[in-house]
Amino acid sequence: MYNKETQKLFYKIGEVANELNVNVSLIRFWEKEFEILKPKKNKKGNRLFTKKDFNNLQIIYHLVKERGFTLDGAKRKLKENKEDTTDNLSIVSHLKEIRKFLVELRKQL
Repeated sequence: MYNKETQKLFYKIGEVANELNVNVSLIRFWEKEFEILKPKKNKKGNRLFTKKDFNNLQIIYHLVKERGFTLDGAKRKLKENKEDTTDNLSIVSHLKEIRKFLVELRKQL
């Protein structure tokens, strides 16, 4: 989702929440629920998410919001077969990009 040219080392919680289109409080909740999320904290205590954290949040979002998993179900899925979920997320992401392109193309016709 983030442009590779503008990729940073750390992202603020607000940036991550905006990119996923969720509330900051949901990101904090997921951080407590999923042990794979380990954001760094600066001296002020602000959360700083790495690209790996952001990718994990995308997977959690996909499982919970798009596929309808419960939190326990999502945790189990991540432990059992994270690679399968990552592959599915990649496919869904590409399909969304294709759909966006086709919608824009149709608008031009």
